[in-house]
Parts: sequence; structure tokens; C-alpha cells
Amino acid sequence: MLWIKAFHIVFIASWFAGLFYLPRIFVNLAQETDTVATTRLLLMGRKLFRFTTMLAVPAVLLGLWLWLGYGFKGGWMHAKLALVLLVIGYHHACGSLLKKFENGANKRSHVWFRYFNEVPVLMLTAIVILVVVKPF
Repeated sequence: MLWIKAFHIVFIASWFAGLFYLPRIFVNLAQETDTVATTRLLLMGRKLFRFTTMLAVPAVLLGLWLWLGYGFKGGWMHAKLALVLLVIGYHHACGSLLKKFENGANKRSHVWFRYFNEVPVLMLTAIVILVVVKPF
């Protein structure tokens, strides 16, 4: 099970790296006026979203394997699972926002995306605290 845990951590870290950077691309897209730069940023965003999605799948599956293997119980696990669902929702929201940029339908400012960019940091912090400290 230690191998499963190690790979789970690697895939989680990699998934979150993508979730940290993709909204940063959105900040730049929201500010960009040059067509060539916008095209390049959209290409980067599409590739990063696909890659990040490929990292999310094993992260979630390995997490389920750990959960079923160890049989974790308690309030901390319920809270962690709720946050994992929020992370998955955030990931899908990133995909939706990327499609809006691709269709020229984005209505949000770069400032909004700067705040949006901080959400995965807060979620990851909360998840790590729940897993390590198990406060309840």
C-alpha cells in the first residue's frame, strides 16, 4: 500500500501543478489583445487541461484504492472527500472557462481570474491539514 500512497501523492502534486497554472493562463488570456499571443495561450491552455485531466484520473483512482484498502473513517475523511469533490468541480470549471475563451465568450476580468487562481491553493491546504492532522 505504500507504493499506492507514493504514486497517489505524485499524481496529486502533478494534478495540482496544472490547477495552479491553468488559471494563470486565464489571467493572461483575459488581458491579452494580440491575436497571435491569444492563439498561443489557448493552445497552451488546451494542452495543459488535457494533461492535467490525465493526471487527475489516476490521482482519484489511487485515492479510492487507498480509501477502500485502509478503510479510513471519521469526520476528517468526510470533509476531505467533500473537498476532493470540490477540486474535481474546480477542474471541470477550468475546462468550461477554457471553452469560453476559445469561443470568445469570456466575460470575466483578469482580476477575477487572479482570485480564481487562489482557490486550489486553499483547497490543497485544507486537504493536507485534514489528512495529516485529522482534527475530527
